[in-house]
Amino acid sequence: MYNMLSTDFYSQPTLELAKSLLGCLLVKETSDGTASGIIVETEAYMGPDDRAAHSFGNRRTKRTEVMFGEPGITYTYSMHTHCLFNVVSGEVGCPEAILIRAVEPIEGIDLMAKRRPKAKKQIQWTSGPGKLTKALGITMSDYGHPLSQSPLWISDGKQISPNLIESGPRIGIQNSGEAVEYPWRFWVKDSKFLSR
Repeated sequence: MYNMLSTDFYSQPTLELAKSLLGCLLVKETSDGTASGIIVETEAYMGPDDRAAHSFGNRRTKRTEVMFGEPGITYTYSMHTHCLFNVVSGEVGCPEAILIRAVEPIEGIDLMAKRRPKAKKQIQWTSGPGKLTKALGITMSDYGHPLSQSPLWISDGKQISPNLIESGPRIGIQNSGEAVEYPWRFWVKDSKFLSR
C-alpha cells in the first residue's frame, strides 16, 4: 500500500519539488476503477517572473486563481482539446506550479488501454501531459482538488537517485522570450515513457 504524501511535502521550493515528484505515484479513482502511474517527467513554472507561466506578472484570472493558494492543490487547464494536470507549488500568494508531463503506467492497465484506443503501444498511453490525463481519467472538474485526498492524489512511489535525474529546457513555450532556455524540465534518465 502506498502512503499519500502529506501537505508538508508540497511546501518545498518549486524547482526542488519538481525533482522530488519524480518517482512518486499519481493516482485517480473513477467509477470505472483506479488508474495510476509513476511520475517520470515534470516541468516547473515559476510564476510572476517566468514569461512561460500563466501567472507571469502576477496575472490573476479565473483560470490562474488556484495558483495563488496553498501548494499541493490541483491546477487543471485545457489546451486545444487536452486537459493538462499541474501541482500548485510556491508559497500562498506566489503563483507557481509544476506540470506533470509523463507517467509510467502502473495500475489500471486495462482501463488505460480502453481510454487510449488509438495509441498502439503502452509507451504511448501516458507519454505526454494531454495523454496521461486521458489515460488516468483526470478532467477539468479536478481543478482545485487537494492532492492529499481521494479521488486524485499523489503517493510515495519509488526513490529516484539524484544521478538519474536530468534537466533541460521546457517544451512548447516558443513565445516566452528568455524563459525558453530555462532548464526547468526534469525527467528520469532512460525512462521509456518520456514525452519526447
